[in-house]
Amino acid sequence: MAYDIIIIGGGPGGYVAAIRAAQLGFKTAVVEREHLGGICLNWGCIPTKALLRSAEILHYAEHASAYGLKLEGKVSPDPAAVVKRSRQVSQQLNGGVAFLLKKNKIDVIWGEAVISKVGEVKVTATKKPIVQPQNPVPKGVLGEGTYNAKHIIVATGARPRALPGIEPDGKLIWTYFEAMKPEKFPKSLLVMGSGAIGIEFASFYRQMGAEVTVVEVLPQVMPVEDAEIAKVAQKKFEKLGLKILLSTKVTKVVKAADSITATVEDDKGKTQTITAERMISAVGVVGNIENLGLEALGVKTDRGCVVIDDFGRTNVPGVYAIGDVAGPPMLAHKAEHEGVICVEAIKGLHPHAMEKTMIPGCTYCNPQVASVGLTEAKAKAAGYDVKVGRFNFTGNGKAIALGEPDGMIKTVFDAKTGKLLGAHMVGAEVTELIQGFVVAMNCETTEEELINTVFPHPTLSEMMHESVMDAYGRVIHQ
Repeated sequence: MAYDIIIIGGGPGGYVAAIRAAQLGFKTAVVEREHLGGICLNWGCIPTKALLRSAEILHYAEHASAYGLKLEGKVSPDPAAVVKRSRQVSQQLNGGVAFLLKKNKIDVIWGEAVISKVGEVKVTATKKPIVQPQNPVPKGVLGEGTYNAKHIIVATGARPRALPGIEPDGKLIWTYFEAMKPEKFPKSLLVMGSGAIGIEFASFYRQMGAEVTVVEVLPQVMPVEDAEIAKVAQKKFEKLGLKILLSTKVTKVVKAADSITATVEDDKGKTQTITAERMISAVGVVGNIENLGLEALGVKTDRGCVVIDDFGRTNVPGVYAIGDVAGPPMLAHKAEHEGVICVEAIKGLHPHAMEKTMIPGCTYCNPQVASVGLTEAKAKAAGYDVKVGRFNFTGNGKAIALGEPDGMIKTVFDAKTGKLLGAHMVGAEVTELIQGFVVAMNCETTEEELINTVFPHPTLSEMMHESVMDAYGRVIHQ
């Protein structure tokens, strides 16, 4: 069967690219090995947010008296019910993707794909899914066979990276797959890695009552974030009971029947042992580039990812890649936009190339962390003379009314031009606030335009305004 475009992978990048392709008149198919929506909808972005919402509700219930409320009896989590709700949310959205593909007349081909040659994809039955699908793979008309397309887009995503000697076993050492659906909540947990995945699960399990230790090899928690914001976040993490060991690495793990004992070593060579019921390995992800035929075709890869240009094109004509498999930042929203750019370029619409410094990053721990653009350190390293503004949550009426006084918003400007170089936030609901600065950066807004913008009162967004004004010596409420 012949198509204009075949997309290998039905995650956020793949299904969004498919829908845009269909909108542009391309006959389109998606090859999926186990479930639509990819890691994001099934094992990542969405179900983790459902888990974290349960943890948030529990936190507020435990602190009801701070809001003048009385709750009768002890509030406690029900692990099975918490996980069930998370899986139901995922299932609902998984079905939504199937509906959207059907609505746009996109064929779904079930199985594992190999690009046998340029313009040809061979599909075989899925032998061993990465994880067990939450539903049996649908019985579709399209499955094993050979399919042709002028354009083939690889959107196969990524999987957890494993360190030699500390490989996850699914029982005692977890990846995010197992951490998402525990049979019971562990009483103690060791988390290796303090990036977004590690710190979100650390936050969730701590709020569910576990004693949690986070080990980070770098000297900063959440290493990609602005150092000042990371320090504010760390103080709140520790206030909530997280134990954080920085400049420390796990060198050895010994397994017992129902626990692990890890040997950790700091940058001065000092070692200690930590025993916990479970351990989460959150040391990054690596692209799913194997067994696709890429090597035989001569497609260039680098450090586990496919090398592409600004429009998703590989070095082999007719073969493209988008999303996590095409390299960092490994974010669902980056994958979606990358898919749109790729398809529109194929159509000849001359889309704007993606500016990766304008892609926001969000971490949904307690407190939330969000950022876009350059950190203060990176801006200075790039040669900018910077103006930096800060505003603390303690100066905002809405934050105080919400009972969320911990946090800060930081803005970084080019002192010469007034260009907004970066924005960094920690505190309640900052993952919703960050988009205001993302829009400002994309519109090439200057500090003058932001200062002259009227922000509604009382809102958390007022802190964004105050942070900008602080950078220019005009802050009002601080």
